[in-house]
Amino acid sequence: MKITEIKELTDKELVERLQIEKENLVRLKLNHAVSPLDNPNKLRESKRNVAKLLTVLRERELNANQK
Repeated sequence: MKITEIKELTDKELVERLQIEKENLVRLKLNHAVSPLDNPNKLRESKRNVAKLLTVLRERELNANQK
């Protein structure tokens, strides 16, 4: 997921997408603990997606407080 795609989403969509990504990350971690993943880079990608979503939400929160 690219940052430009994330910035186009509404706040509600961001929260929904964040919840989905967090659930996906937990699922990947559990699967990886049981048996190694075919592509462990999926863990890294999922973590980064969560971080991007949180960053955009925080930016919007700070911009709303400044206005």
